[in-house]
Amino acid sequence: MLDIGYALSTRFPDPPQTDYRRADVRALRHDLFCGDVYLADTEADRELSTAWGWVPVLDFAWALCDIAERVDRDPAGSRAARPQRAELDFTESADRLLFERRFGWVDIEAEWLPASEPPLSFSHAELRREARDFLQDLLADLTDLHEDLSDNPAVWTLQARFPRIA
Repeated sequence: MLDIGYALSTRFPDPPQTDYRRADVRALRHDLFCGDVYLADTEADRELSTAWGWVPVLDFAWALCDIAERVDRDPAGSRAARPQRAELDFTESADRLLFERRFGWVDIEAEWLPASEPPLSFSHAELRREARDFLQDLLADLTDLHEDLSDNPAVWTLQARFPRIA
């Protein structure tokens, strides 16, 4: 089972003068809510995680939802044998998460781990569902911390674009 989580950094707090209601997409994706993230396979007891403290957590969640859609573009869907690839790069480093979908399964590798480390593997449906749940839960947490964020039009658009999947 896939578990996605985060921890906000105390070393890189948001600027105290931030107007969350008017923060633009660039600020939301790259300048605010820094911390660390992880993807874990709870059955295999393995995870891919960052320990840098500066990863833009909302951008990670947003990008993960985008990637789940990007690797689902083959008209054959879960029957597609041709690999569909995507990557998530971390802006402040050269490290990336690599995603490859074949048939209904997505393998996820972290470039910062040894090549001998096998990728995490999840069904595409699980990745899509968990990525959207993570995004929605993260937005709920962030709006609990910063009430004005719930009035930000970019957040409304993001919530509508990636609703939870039942």
